[in-house]
Amino acid sequence: MRIDHDPGYRVYYVKRGALLVILLVVGAKPTQDKDIKTALKLAGMLQETIMAKRLSTRPYDAATYLKTEQECALYLQAAIDESDGDPALVIAALGDIARARGMMQLARETGLTREGLYKALSPEGNPSFATVMKVCKALGLKLHTEPADA
Repeated sequence: MRIDHDPGYRVYYVKRGALLVILLVVGAKPTQDKDIKTALKLAGMLQETIMAKRLSTRPYDAATYLKTEQECALYLQAAIDESDGDPALVIAALGDIARARGMMQLARETGLTREGLYKALSPEGNPSFATVMKVCKALGLKLHTEPADA
């Protein structure tokens, strides 16, 4: 996973079934070798914890962490970049941002129902492009394009 922001952050993570664990988020190139060793050590400790059944988890909800317009914009851009053409990831990210900002207010600003927004912006949703554009405008977000080979 790559997040383009300032110097370029590196995110080290492991995935075990449905469990995704962010191990380390760093941005300095000179410490990359040390960071990789640290991430591998943390992954090993996580595996030991899982094997010992001492780990309890709760579902991750991105909406909890999306506090600023900048965070929302970066989150949506990361979803677009990582989607590999799968619109469900982008729509789910837009739904996370909508829930973080407040679905009732968004419904008022878009003229859509709250229930309709929840349905359209769920991972299983299939909103029209017009709905996506209304939601983006109401959230203060713009969609941008660039050549695919850039």
